[in-house]
Amino acid sequence: MDPFPNKLWLETPLIRSTHLSSLLGANIYLKLDNLQPAQSFKSRGISHYAQNAFRVHGPDVHLIIASGGNAGLAAACAAHALGVRCTVFLPEWAGQATLDFLRKQGAEVVKRGTFYFEALAHARDAVAADPKAVMVPAYDDPLLWEGHASLVHEIRHQLPEGTKPAAVFCSVGGAGLAGGIMTGLKAVGWDDVSLVTVETHGASCFYQSLSLNDGKFPGEVKERPPPEGITAEFVADADVTVAHVAKLTSKATSLGASSPSAPVVKMALQRSGEVKSICIPDEMAMQATSLFAADHKILVELACSATLAPAYKPELFRKLVPQSEAPPTVVLIVCGGFNVTLADLEDYKNVVGADIAAGGVWEVAYNGAKLTVPKAQA
Repeated sequence: MDPFPNKLWLETPLIRSTHLSSLLGANIYLKLDNLQPAQSFKSRGISHYAQNAFRVHGPDVHLIIASGGNAGLAAACAAHALGVRCTVFLPEWAGQATLDFLRKQGAEVVKRGTFYFEALAHARDAVAADPKAVMVPAYDDPLLWEGHASLVHEIRHQLPEGTKPAAVFCSVGGAGLAGGIMTGLKAVGWDDVSLVTVETHGASCFYQSLSLNDGKFPGEVKERPPPEGITAEFVADADVTVAHVAKLTSKATSLGASSPSAPVVKMALQRSGEVKSICIPDEMAMQATSLFAADHKILVELACSATLAPAYKPELFRKLVPQSEAPPTVVLIVCGGFNVTLADLEDYKNVVGADIAAGGVWEVAYNGAKLTVPKAQA
């Protein structure tokens, strides 16, 4: 029975990747949420939130959201389906293609501020000035996680009968997707399944937050002082410390949350299954974008290809998913994203080629330790 009978999102395909399964000696499945109406997983939680706002406030509700792109697109698509007003606040750097997509969905677009949190401040002012307005959160709300959890419900019945994954991989920005996956894993009785979260250096607020909670994390992390440019903030309601990143330097802009959801950090610290948190270089995500496009004929943005990158580095993958007698089953969440073009792909190839020619290895941060991986593709 579908726990979301009136959903606005799509049930997306789960396909076994012949390329990655062969490379890794495992059964690698791809959950293709790039096929959602807004081209990312955001369609799930945000449309779930929008439907609830419609039920509570009626057809005159005005949905307002601040976004770097993908969350705004999801809100606009949901508002269009519901026939309600939607205003999206974007930072000044938002591209024309994003603006065009939003306007095709009937959304009003306002560009304010250099960073997401500046756009968010303007969005809050707009909500305060409009009695019919409801603020749609981008990643930090239980209704969002409940909607995103639908991924796991689908995966359970899409995998071969009796199959349980050893691990699920996803990328992390503000940690809304991770919260949804953990919520879903618990709901289907898979709370012991490992979750591997992937971020890029320069956009690692979730990774840094886990490391700030001494004695609360079930894995290998030990508390250490936050690195330069990162401050620690204790959130009393969640009883956890979260990291605040002063300056986001990663090119994976959709991962660019300054701080993660404190309740999701707490969820990660308390779950029975292990949470394995890693950070990779932008160049490693760029390489994965190119390899994934070549292998699967699918173009995704850097925030998504970060999830895929460990699967193209067998030595790293085997540290994250220990080998057993039977090939493990692993699900990679292809979360999608609108912010990528063919021109970007060419740029990534040039950047990665120059980086490989310069020699050396890539450094990956894993639960407080530093690992190295070869730059050349497997």
